[in-house]
Amino acid sequence: MGGFSAVNDDILQNILFRLPASSFASAACVRKSWNRVCNRVLAYPKLASALSRNPSFPDAVREVLDKVLSGPIRPQFAIASIGTQFSLEAAHQLISRKLGSKVPVVTGNACGIIGRDAITNTMNEVRWRNMPEEDGPISQDSDKFNRGIVLIVGYLPGLMVDAIPLLRLKTDPQFSLIDRFLKEIKNYTAYVSGLIEPAGIIMFGDQNVDMTPVLAEIDCIMSEETVIVGDASSRFICNSGHNSHHYDSDLYFFDAVALVFAKDKNKPQGIGETRFHSTLSAGLVPFGPELRAISVASKGTECSWMTVSMNGFPQLIDSQRLLDDINRELNDEGAELYIGVIQKRPSSIEQETMEMRKYLAFYDVLGGDDEYLVIDGVGVQPGDTFLFYHADSSTARASCLNAFEKFKVLRPASSSSNPWSSFTAGGAQVVGGGKGGVFGGLMFSSHYRGEAYYDSFPIYGNFPGIPIAGLVCSKEIGRDSATSSVWQEAKEESPARCSLHVCTSVYLVLSYIPPSPNLQIN
Repeated sequence: MGGFSAVNDDILQNILFRLPASSFASAACVRKSWNRVCNRVLAYPKLASALSRNPSFPDAVREVLDKVLSGPIRPQFAIASIGTQFSLEAAHQLISRKLGSKVPVVTGNACGIIGRDAITNTMNEVRWRNMPEEDGPISQDSDKFNRGIVLIVGYLPGLMVDAIPLLRLKTDPQFSLIDRFLKEIKNYTAYVSGLIEPAGIIMFGDQNVDMTPVLAEIDCIMSEETVIVGDASSRFICNSGHNSHHYDSDLYFFDAVALVFAKDKNKPQGIGETRFHSTLSAGLVPFGPELRAISVASKGTECSWMTVSMNGFPQLIDSQRLLDDINRELNDEGAELYIGVIQKRPSSIEQETMEMRKYLAFYDVLGGDDEYLVIDGVGVQPGDTFLFYHADSSTARASCLNAFEKFKVLRPASSSSNPWSSFTAGGAQVVGGGKGGVFGGLMFSSHYRGEAYYDSFPIYGNFPGIPIAGLVCSKEIGRDSATSSVWQEAKEESPARCSLHVCTSVYLVLSYIPPSPNLQIN
């Protein structure tokens, strides 16, 4: 018998590996022997990502979809970030239709996008301004303002993925249903894995919702082994895939959504393990004495007016004079100023135990007068203590290098001497190689950080050959006590946890640990 029936499995595997996703899926249905070889190809995890700055909306979406589906992949989830000049609803519909209704897809607006160009494969870090410069010259790139998309699609054998929303009843809009949200995450994890906690969570929070208390509850409930990253300043759309219940948008507001990654208790033999690794690069520096909020008045959810004093002293401080002194000290009247507030609040899900949550929350300083300090947002209460913080490029640069060093231990030993050497990761790129290693990265970077090609360095510098995708936002989610450790040094007490950051880049890389040789798929 001639033709393909005479081709051995190794040659067939080499051919199938080069097929685009749609052709690969068709090939898996041809005959049992082909399906077996296709399953061997899909025994390794894969992230596929692409970025397009094409100002034409349909062309940009087509470019990234064609790129991420140019090789074999069985999509389990997708994350798309787009510029505000593109239609969020239309982009989500096009991507969901292409990937299938059972694939959890999160599509959101971003302040910028990070990744490799779908056509040229060059690395891009794009940060958009809020609006074009009206008085500036019109450049050749003016038509690209806030136009672009980055898409990442993942396939992680051995893990199950679903999207679980944080809801808020429209009939009682004051509080998010945090208890229900956490129970659904735990119930889903227990159902698919038999464990009580997932391996990782990627969250997206609505830009009009204060995610600080929500993240404080999650951080307290979930063990340190669960990696949590994300964006808390998004406008997003999500379809929940095939595992979740469907929620009536007429009854609920969607405050956030969590992509939950849980180990598959029915994982086939011969499948290795995907691991999540996260770190962050902080860009804030605390300064000045510890202050205390004496009285607080709020305007809806927009901003708060505070009278303040130096902690331990009764006299109120002239806030305008305080801000003038700070600007002179920093020698920068336009410096980005924040306050980092230690908040001790009763748990919203363990009220009967009077359990207290202690966390660090950041607020943008808007201004002040001789009586009040004005901050963006609400949540500060009388008696809360705080320090001033300012954005600092030297701190960002140093912490970025620290993040690079943390990920450096994940590099193959052969490339440890040269961070820019070519790196092919973990069998996700080398079919049947049985190798392990980092095979993809995702990052959430503050739009207040600016240096091009700098923020992606911890991932790109260590693993230049892997797929990378990222989005630029204004509130970054990441579990790390590095920021609060500064507060610990200042207060000489146990630190408050901090999971919601500003002026920070949060990094996530995924690595693959192959099974023992006698268990690998043949």
